[in-house]
Amino acid sequence: MHNDDRQYDVMVIGGGSGGWVAAAQSARVGARTLLVEKTGMLGGTTTTAGVNFPGLFHAWGKQVIAGIGWEVVNRTVEETGQTLPDFGDYARHHHSKLQIRVNVFVYAALCDETVVQSGARILFHAMPAALKPMTGNTGWHVTLCTKNGLEDYTAKVVIDATGDANAVSLAGFELNIPDTLQPATLSCRAGGYDFNKLDIDAIKSAYQEQVQAGRLQYTDAGWNTQEPDVRRWLRVRGANANHIHHISARDSCGKTKLELEARASLLRLYRFLRTQPGLEKFEIESVCPECGVRETATIKGKKTVTVGDYRNGRVWDDALCYAFYPIDLHRSEGDGLNKQPLEEGVVPTVPRGALLPAGSRNLIVAGRCVSSDRLANSALRVQASCMAMGQAAGAMAALSAQSGLDPEALAIEDIRDMLRQHGAIVPGSGFPV
Repeated sequence: MHNDDRQYDVMVIGGGSGGWVAAAQSARVGARTLLVEKTGMLGGTTTTAGVNFPGLFHAWGKQVIAGIGWEVVNRTVEETGQTLPDFGDYARHHHSKLQIRVNVFVYAALCDETVVQSGARILFHAMPAALKPMTGNTGWHVTLCTKNGLEDYTAKVVIDATGDANAVSLAGFELNIPDTLQPATLSCRAGGYDFNKLDIDAIKSAYQEQVQAGRLQYTDAGWNTQEPDVRRWLRVRGANANHIHHISARDSCGKTKLELEARASLLRLYRFLRTQPGLEKFEIESVCPECGVRETATIKGKKTVTVGDYRNGRVWDDALCYAFYPIDLHRSEGDGLNKQPLEEGVVPTVPRGALLPAGSRNLIVAGRCVSSDRLANSALRVQASCMAMGQAAGAMAALSAQSGLDPEALAIEDIRDMLRQHGAIVPGSGFPV
């Protein structure tokens, strides 16, 4: 980019589920927008971490999240000739059956297309190095680390969609960092075998022997910390099926440690499975370039969503979007998962204040680092909810940049009106009808 291309109304840092949607929303209403992404692909967890089944967009048979994210998910389904689940059949199906599996390439390419057509610019392979407030708190001086070195930009409003609150931290605002973190997962695609012809009991017995000998860990092939779960790993062929424990991926050192341990774990499993009858031709056909991270930090926001708010479906006075998913806290003990479904009819909402760091101006977050306690965040972190938060953040940022008002000072109905105009579902007095 040239020097005259370094002044923006809105800068979005992070191109995952919340970030690319935020950038598209901001640019669609005329804000000069830059989207900064550390990898070479948009989509975040959906693409680079291989959790390519974003959800949930529907609650209790009715759609509660729509807008730009849903638009691209739906287009991906149409382009690839798939069909959507029967969302009305929620009582019979586990929530996972109501998620939509998308083709990673088509989805990523449509994210590119949507952001480019919105008028936003994309800068891949770049990360924030510093955020400093402009004189009079009228915006931000942002230093980005690019392949050419450090480059200086300005933006009237910054959206932190890093998932780790990296920009908020660089700007000097306080974070909540849990003492215990949810384990991460490295997804892959395994092949070279017929699952129906495998003697799973024999493989499980051999696996147990290797764990006792110290050559494998239970969670190399599962979430359960107490016994082998290799049946599920082989059945799903390595998709979202292991746990990597006790590593904080909030900074580069931690993320490096996580990636190394994740691949070492998968290599241990690969070497073992190749020795088992029926798995002589076992292979890892593909592996995700990034280990999927569930938890690092959340902001200390102007409002905080508690698990009580979430379970009760609180409709905040400044609610900007719905969120819907069971409490979904992965853990490093027991069976590896604390899952708690919501009571039927409950649909939580996300307030504007939870997207704004306490004490900040012209700074918004979108996605996993939303201000929330651990149990609430274990549900709020999922992709569809992050898309909804991203669209809300993009609308707020554009209105703020265009009006000169801080996001907290914007009339809440102005934000909601903009979201409705771009297909989003905005909370009202109760559950959508």
